[in-house]
This record gives sequence, C-alpha cells and structure tokens, in this order.
Amino acid sequence: MNDDGSPIGNELDLRSLRYFVAAAEELHFTRAAARLFVAQQALSREIANLERQTGTELFVRTTRRVALTPAGERLLVRARELLALHDLTWRELRPTARPILVDLLSEGRGTSVRILEAARAAAPDLEFCGRYGGGLGSAEARILAGDLDVAFGRVDWVGRAAAVPLEHQLVRFEPLALLLPADHELAALPAVPLRALGGVEIDANLYDPAAPEWGDLGRQFLALAAARSTPPHPPALGLAEAALHLVRQGLPILTGLDQTEIPGGVVRPIVEPVPVYPWSILFRPGPIEPGVATLLEAALSLATAEGWLELPPDAWAPLPESARIRDGTLVWRPDGAAGQ
Repeated sequence: MNDDGSPIGNELDLRSLRYFVAAAEELHFTRAAARLFVAQQALSREIANLERQTGTELFVRTTRRVALTPAGERLLVRARELLALHDLTWRELRPTARPILVDLLSEGRGTSVRILEAARAAAPDLEFCGRYGGGLGSAEARILAGDLDVAFGRVDWVGRAAAVPLEHQLVRFEPLALLLPADHELAALPAVPLRALGGVEIDANLYDPAAPEWGDLGRQFLALAAARSTPPHPPALGLAEAALHLVRQGLPILTGLDQTEIPGGVVRPIVEPVPVYPWSILFRPGPIEPGVATLLEAALSLATAEGWLELPPDAWAPLPESARIRDGTLVWRPDGAAGQ
C-alpha cells in the first residue's frame, strides 16, 4: 500500500468481484457457479483469493447455509457499483463487439464449462456467451444458421442422417458415471462395476429429440449393462430440476464423471469396463475465428494436462466411435478439425 493508502500493485480483480457478487446474490455456491458458467471449484478459489487479498472473511459457510459477513455486505454494495461502471465503460468503448456464442450442451456436465472457463482466462479481451441447449442435435442447425458459433458434444451416432457441413475436433473421452440418490445402495460403493447394473432401472434420458447423440449412447450402454430404461419422460432442465427429479424417482441417472454436484446426490464412476463419452467441439468451416481458436487451445491444454484423450485399458466406447478408435481415425487433429 502506498503512503496515500491506495492499493497500487494489489488492485481488486474484476473477475473475483464478479464471482463474489454472484455468490452473494445466490447465497449458494453451486447455483452461483452455474449462473457464471464456471466450475464451483473455480468460484470458491476466486472468493478465497479475494478474502486473502482483503484480509477479511466475506462469507460464513456451514453445512446448511451460506451468509454474508458485515464486511461482505459492505463489499457487495461497492462491487455492484464497480462492475456496473466497468460494464458500461466496456460497452461504450466496444459498441460493435460481438460475443462468441457457445452451446455448453447440458447444465451439470462439466467438460464444456471447464474449457469455456479456461478460454475466458486465456483471452479476457474476448467475450464468450455460454448457453445450455440440451443436445448437439439441435445445436448443429443453429450453428449453420449463425445463431451459434460453437457447440460441445458427441458429433456422431448410430442412425444419424448425412453429416452436416461443419468442422469438429475431438477433445475428451470422459468416463461415464451414475448420479445416485445419496441413500441408494450403489452409493455406498466408491465405483460401480458394470456387472452390478444387470436388471437395474436407470434414467438414461433416451427420448429427448434435441439430443439424439445421447439417446443413442444411452441405448448402447443399457444393452451393454443389461440394465432397464425408465419410461419416457420430459428431461429435467437445470440443476434444481435435476435434484428434484433424482430424489423423487430415487433411481440412478446416467451422466459423466465431471457431473456438477447436486444436493441429495452423489456421483460414482462406472468401471470394469470404463464406458466413455467422446466430447468434441463443433464449429463452422473456413478460417478459424479467434474465439474458436482460443477454445481449441484451451481444450488442448486441458487434454494434455489431464490425459483427456488417453483411453483406460478396459475402455468401452459406443459405435461408431469404437470402430474409429480401432482404425486410428478418431484422434486429435492440431490443424483444427477431425473428419467424420
């Protein structure tokens, strides 16, 4: 701190303040993270950094509730003012700036959110606007129409029509998992062997017309596990609805290992074998725009650091991807796109 009391060299970070405001308004870290399209761990980390920087506790956290401290209440007033002034200044300086529109697939699936968060950190001058469309089937048409720039998800499936004229890049083989009610008998296991699922009724969301790629994977997985599907029902949209649905029906829900935490539920990986969901980034052909390039670079960095493209020895992948894995055509392409 300078002689005049100004914190030169230790200025408050606007992103940390934005995360703080979301958490202060929601008083729930999971909801605040979903609102910002970031991982809950990232939000908690930014707030912890802000508390260390200011030398004061901003939240009182217990297992049942989150509340602002008096210092947190004071900061909330100033943080809102600072962010409003920042956003107004940004709009005035960049009146024609257009955000990169990104479909993150389905709320609760963490892979696409983690890539978006890394891209935002790598290119703070670019504006990314995330949304949840629920399935890649509906996102493809929106990319072609110019309503979206990028979508995440599984780009191929059994029975799909002719491929649309879009580019895509494989970014991850995510292990599948079960989202279980906390009191379900399988929740007591650290991981669920496939053999334990024979005859078990599982909600694999097979019937959503917006997500044919997920319905196909779910049908193949249930056949592999000799498990039963729940009857057709509307998909639960959003984490709150998913939590209500999980508790109400009391059945396992098929998801990915990076599933966001849901109150009343636990996530358990499926093993022996390890089934995987192939994630790709989908975008328009032609010169790669800076926002798309940033997302691709962020995905490559995460894939390299965390071994996202390294298949477990006993991995199971659905068709048609399993055939392409065997013949070596389903791989990372550093020039930007992998063909169908």
